[in-house]
Amino acid sequence: MAYDTAMIQPMRDDLTRIGVQELLTAADVDGFLSARSGTTMIVVNSVCGCAAGMARPAVRLALGNERRPDRIGSVFAGQDLEATTRARSYFAQYPPSSPSLALFKDGQLVYFLPRHRIEGRNAEGVAAEIMKAFDAHCAPAGG
Repeated sequence: MAYDTAMIQPMRDDLTRIGVQELLTAADVDGFLSARSGTTMIVVNSVCGCAAGMARPAVRLALGNERRPDRIGSVFAGQDLEATTRARSYFAQYPPSSPSLALFKDGQLVYFLPRHRIEGRNAEGVAAEIMKAFDAHCAPAGG
């Protein structure tokens, strides 16, 4: 059973407010990930405390980096069930994890941050790790 939409809307807004595109269906995910050039990040959003306390704020902080993905989308675990399952199929070598994020470069998975590397850390520490991945794989913003 999916979470109540009204309950999770503020959690969705945490990401859409900073320009993250919501992917609500499997077709949305496939279309979003079909771009094979450049960098794409998928955030698996969730209701858990580490999503609120570390993951979503870390994504916001990391997006202030000079280098960042060309496209950023999110699915909501426990709500966008079909979309989340499809997104996870693109990084199936990792166990399902929420929150988590995956970074693709030219259609290939190059970085994955699972929940166990988010839990127990502050947002700044998680953001620093994400920014290292951006620096390694993304072009400067506007470049």
